[in-house]
Amino acid sequence: MNIPLLVDTRAASVATGTRPGTIRQWLHRGHLTHHGHDRAGRALVDLHELETHLADKAA
Repeated sequence: MNIPLLVDTRAASVATGTRPGTIRQWLHRGHLTHHGHDRAGRALVDLHELETHLADKAA
């Protein structure tokens, strides 16, 4: 099991090339686990989980 690498949606977007709005939609729809918010109020996601989700969608 990987240790979660929690990043905000903006950092996740830069790392994966996925639009922040798309990441927020996946959170809302339950495709990704929501890990709270940062101090600026942005949702936190596990970058490893997001990368796995993207790989599954590409397969």
